[in-house]
Amino acid sequence: MPRPLWSGAISFGLVTIPVKLMSATEDRSVRFHQIHTEDLGRVRVRKFCEAEDREVSAGEIGKGYEVSKDTLVAVTDEELEQMPLPTAKAIEIVAFVPAASIDPVRLSGDSYFLQYDGPVAAKPYVLIARALARNTKVAVAKLAWHGRERLVLLRVRDGALIAHVLKWDDEVRDPSELAPKETKVADSEIDEALQLVDSMTTDDISGYQDEHRKALEAVIEGKAEGRQPPKPSTEAEEPGGKVVDLMAALQESVRKAQAARGEDAGDAEVHEMPTAEKKTARKTAGKAPTEKTAATKKPARRQRGA
Repeated sequence: MPRPLWSGAISFGLVTIPVKLMSATEDRSVRFHQIHTEDLGRVRVRKFCEAEDREVSAGEIGKGYEVSKDTLVAVTDEELEQMPLPTAKAIEIVAFVPAASIDPVRLSGDSYFLQYDGPVAAKPYVLIARALARNTKVAVAKLAWHGRERLVLLRVRDGALIAHVLKWDDEVRDPSELAPKETKVADSEIDEALQLVDSMTTDDISGYQDEHRKALEAVIEGKAEGRQPPKPSTEAEEPGGKVVDLMAALQESVRKAQAARGEDAGDAEVHEMPTAEKKTARKTAGKAPTEKTAATKKPARRQRGA
């Protein structure tokens, strides 16, 4: 496991659980250096002071907040650490909420494991972990860290507590203006979309890999060994044009999804695009026949009896 990034305690009512915070994920992205293309020399970013027009060292650099144009207020690390916050050394649980009530857009992407700190912390740690595991609720807590107070979600994974950093309410933008206005979608199209959802449903996403990173690593490995980069595949499908028939696109998507899962795509239920006559027949189904509908059905009965 990586080294601890923070140490403190979980505050759960009158229960205190000493813990250490450590990253639960790692960034596997391929990183590049900036280079001078003519001689492959490294390009460095140097920090200069505008007032003295000279390069400054890391020890000379501090934090400043722009109060107004041309006016900066210096804030030291000591002042940030000494702010009177109750969450400075504690993860204070403030509420328990249903897990389904947390909007995924509030998840910042930063996740951390909480490791119990010392033998005394083991029992209360297991207590809260099992309490969370036995219901559908998650804990919401506050944590002061890296110069700001954060809202975190606590849940259990394989017996260990894990913290997900949440966005505050005022950090989530209102998307109401982005939704299409007055767009009609037929019930049959929604049914077909639901069938596509069912055909693509799975309980395990562990098999997915970063194909871009794998291809990039192959390019780097080849160039490092003096080989030409692999040529792009010519079998990739070209992106389709404008979708004219939404229902047909949904049906084809269902067939492809079923084929990818090894199911018999020929057994898929295919719905025809509803025509005006079929819509009318569907509306009148189950109702007492009117004179008009009775008159149209009589010839059909004579044909069956012929």
